[in-house]
Amino acid sequence: VQLQASGGGLVQTGDSLRLSCVASGSTLSAYAIGWFRQVPGKEREGVSCISAMDGRPFYAASAKGRFTISRDNAKNTMYLEMNSLKPEDTAVYYCAADPVFCAAYGCCDQTDFGSWGQGTLVTVSS
Repeated sequence: VQLQASGGGLVQTGDSLRLSCVASGSTLSAYAIGWFRQVPGKEREGVSCISAMDGRPFYAASAKGRFTISRDNAKNTMYLEMNSLKPEDTAVYYCAADPVFCAAYGCCDQTDFGSWGQGTLVTVSS
């Protein structure tokens, strides 16, 4: 599956953004999906994921209560709704998908995902 992320930008503290990731080449509904983020010098970290077998969304502690992951199967698209943004949310955000390795709830490590979007930059100013 090929992924194309969009929706990043420059916002102020407290603002909201919705990231989108359109999939092509395969049906996203059969895949685990996830959103990750990375800042220079740090590992790519999982923000929110939905595993292939368990439909419950998993959120990292930093995202819980503020971010919402979802997918629209009709549009073959996944989303990350981000509210109450903070400067520490500044990062390049990547969407990811995998049909096999991320099967259980809580699976949200970059090593479990084989397909990646190109990244979209989110900058939150204070």
